[in-house]
Amino acid sequence: MSEEPIVDLAALGADFARDPHPTYAELRRQGPVHRVLLPEGFAAWLVVGYEEARAALSDPRLSNDWRNSPGAAGTDDDPWSSPHMLISDPPRHTRLRKLVVREFTPRRVQALGPRVQKVTDELIDSMLARPDGRADLVKDFAFPLPAAIICELLGVPFSDRDKFHHWTTLVTKQWNGAEAEAALAELDDYLKALLADKRVHPGDDLLSGLVRRREEDEDALSDAEMVGLAVLLLVAGHETTTSLLSNGMLALLRHPDQLSGLRADFSLLDGAVEEMLRHSGPTGTSLHRFTTEPVRIGGRTIPGGGELVLIGNTPANRDPSRFPDPDRFDIRREAAGHLAFGHGIHACFGAPLARLEAKTAVRSLLERCPDLALDADPAGLAWYPSVMMRGLPHLPVRVRATSRTGS
Repeated sequence: MSEEPIVDLAALGADFARDPHPTYAELRRQGPVHRVLLPEGFAAWLVVGYEEARAALSDPRLSNDWRNSPGAAGTDDDPWSSPHMLISDPPRHTRLRKLVVREFTPRRVQALGPRVQKVTDELIDSMLARPDGRADLVKDFAFPLPAAIICELLGVPFSDRDKFHHWTTLVTKQWNGAEAEAALAELDDYLKALLADKRVHPGDDLLSGLVRRREEDEDALSDAEMVGLAVLLLVAGHETTTSLLSNGMLALLRHPDQLSGLRADFSLLDGAVEEMLRHSGPTGTSLHRFTTEPVRIGGRTIPGGGELVLIGNTPANRDPSRFPDPDRFDIRREAAGHLAFGHGIHACFGAPLARLEAKTAVRSLLERCPDLALDADPAGLAWYPSVMMRGLPHLPVRVRATSRTGS
């Protein structure tokens, strides 16, 4: 184990969770790679420079496979080793991604457009109907919108949304050991039962299609691989998009000049969503990676043998060497090249759906809610403590003006 000095991110507490950018900026000034202690309670190497992060995301010596972590059980029966793309290396990753992308086509995503708009409109209707004009933009909008779409896409009952949201939140945003382990096991059991039901009662959804393909193609996904895929899509399909919407809308509402500029010219919408992703994206770091041999990054040599490496999407996206004046939120900025969706073979294949949902949601909110405003002091908002996922449990807003005053 390395004797490198360690930066205790855990000791920074709620201040770091609320605004990690000053800490990341200071770390970048000192160098692009650091040994850190995470709020989750374990140590890792953290890459904070843009060029170093982009290169590391494509470095085959940094394995996504949990079986390369120290003390890993190394079996597919372990939920943490459930074989989905984000925790697989080639050639398994290549095979899994090819099989899934075959079902998750651009045509299927585009076909969801009218449904995304309908769900968006229904959620806004509900918020506008409230007598006090108030809403929680996370609970009432940013969570149920992507949850409804990913449930329909996968064939997961929408009535179970709170259940799986609770499980995935514990695993991705509120890690506390045993409780998160239990949540993952419950999610694993839930999805196994759901797949068994798809065999008896297939539908037109993605999971039913994968089950049917299993009967026709010997190279199709195994049961364990389908469970892994379902875990991945449930988490990526609603947790990250929920945070994209809530974090992004918070950034817009905190910058009235940018908000009014977008209202006046929706041709800026694509760029606005990219700037939301760069400036206030939902992923703080990549998923865990483990060294399979010594790796030199930014002048630092990280030992082999399963050292944990986290590649910082959030700090890389604020690197001034790549994005001038990086803390400024500017919807007219050329934000292309940000790492919010990763890079390389593990780049998020669900990015088109996330962008579709974000563009539909942001435009509809601004068009239908001309009085939309924050209903809380931004400095007092709570953030999830995870370094890996950036998100808000709640975002109080006023969706319309009322004659009522007071808190």
